[in-house]
Amino acid sequence: MKKVFFYLRPHVPKMVLGVTIKFIGTIMDLFLPWILSFLIDVIVPKENMAEILFYGFLMLVCSVIAWAGNVIANRMASRVARDTTQSLRHDLFRRISYLSCRQTDSFTIASLESRLTSDTYNIHQMIGMMQRLGIRAPILLLGGITMTMFMEPVLTLVLLAVLPFVAVTVFYISRRGIPLYTQLQQAVDRMTRVVRENASGIRVIKALSKTEYEKERFKAANQNIVDKETKANVTMAASNPLMNLFLNTGLTLVVVAGAFRVAGGQTQTGTILAFLTYFTIILNAMLSINRMFMLFSKGSASAKRISEVLDAPEDLQIDARDHEDSEYHIQFDHVSFAYHSGRTNVISDISFALKKGETLGIIGATGCGKSTIINLLIRFYDADEGTIRIDGDDVRGIPAGELHEKFGIVFQNDVLFADTVEENIRFGREIPPEEIGKAIECAQARPFIEELEDGLGYRLAIRGSNLSGGQKQRVLISRALAAHPEILILDDSSSALDYQTDARLRQALSENFSRTTTIIVAQRASSIRHADHILMLENGKEIGYGTHEELMATCEPYRQISISQMGGDAYEAV
Repeated sequence: MKKVFFYLRPHVPKMVLGVTIKFIGTIMDLFLPWILSFLIDVIVPKENMAEILFYGFLMLVCSVIAWAGNVIANRMASRVARDTTQSLRHDLFRRISYLSCRQTDSFTIASLESRLTSDTYNIHQMIGMMQRLGIRAPILLLGGITMTMFMEPVLTLVLLAVLPFVAVTVFYISRRGIPLYTQLQQAVDRMTRVVRENASGIRVIKALSKTEYEKERFKAANQNIVDKETKANVTMAASNPLMNLFLNTGLTLVVVAGAFRVAGGQTQTGTILAFLTYFTIILNAMLSINRMFMLFSKGSASAKRISEVLDAPEDLQIDARDHEDSEYHIQFDHVSFAYHSGRTNVISDISFALKKGETLGIIGATGCGKSTIINLLIRFYDADEGTIRIDGDDVRGIPAGELHEKFGIVFQNDVLFADTVEENIRFGREIPPEEIGKAIECAQARPFIEELEDGLGYRLAIRGSNLSGGQKQRVLISRALAAHPEILILDDSSSALDYQTDARLRQALSENFSRTTTIIVAQRASSIRHADHILMLENGKEIGYGTHEELMATCEPYRQISISQMGGDAYEAV
């Protein structure tokens, strides 16, 4: 909740003004029953029409002020809630963007989406309602009790005897409600994950006729939410009937006691009428406070979840600059890493060194750690052991912005956005059109782009679903090449290209990016056979390192892969 108060701080002046207006309007509401009582008991018996009209007009003025005050204050409260939630959502999105991959894995994407959407909505509801009811309801409650105390102290004591039962009910139920709403939001996280998986894998689901299976998965996740929400709402809803029971019992006792006092001449009819009106005001105020506590319970649970993200420590700290003079552009020195501490390493004792402009090919079976090496080089994760250097600098001492500007990257499962081809290549960077043209030419993307209806202005669907696999890969390679990076990383980015296009791509890279250090992760030996160095991995360990000819002679697994894929060509000189 401290985070929410922090975001409310800039709006304090506006909130103070809104509270003042709300206070005035609420006071006018409290005066109305008293004026009515005075009118009935004192003015009407005089049969003075001028005074009757005057007090009637006074009641009208109070009603208009009360109405206007509440409307204006509620509009101001809505603006404060809107602006506060907007700032909170902005900072939450920014913090999510800078979470390390390890932290993102810990929170999960589905949970982060839920916190950014439904949790911020709960905060919005809580802030708005706290301003609307958080001022008005307590004033009506305390003001109503005060007015009744002055008008009829005996009957007020009957009312006060009921309030402790109401207070205990609200406290006990709201205390149980917060953990239940936390569990509800966790259930929402799980359903969000199921929906994301279903949406991203819709083609696979249809192709394998698993629609019914996915419907059952969604049904289970949806039912879990229903169960959690039912439990939370039933728990919180118990307060309303209990409060009604206590307050209506008190009202009955007031009516009975009031009847005896009127019959005994100890009080007047107008006073009893005003007292019953005040009692109704107090009843509604208590119900409003109960509703406020329900929203507060839900908002508190959401605020805690949001604070967990905002308060997440910087996982990848920038260390002091550690530089060693070196002739190498990229160095891995006995690097080991596991995604989860205490578990088996994904890669173990990996070492290699590349000079500027050299090419490294990485090959191995699925799950052997090829992409992990890339993630460590970009510093999505920190190595558990060993050192990674670029131009002699330990990557842990290079600021993230400076480090990432060195790279042009095509990931294994990269994403195209629902925008034009040109904007997908430019990607918000200041890149001249001629550089985009060169990147397209080098990536072998020009032929198919020129055939598109609007060329570079052709609008892609979400994830580029209106392009073929090979076309998507060539657009992604164009994006990586457009800024002329120092280091080019192609993580299985030519798997959808035919051999001829792949060969032209490698030729264009050698001609136009000869000073760019390149790392190619591939499943095909033909894609890396011309590399200056080839790293063969098996179960996260290096089992071969050298040129194509050297590995053909010394690394049996590499030789078998090359022969099975290229046949006799595997023995040809490079």
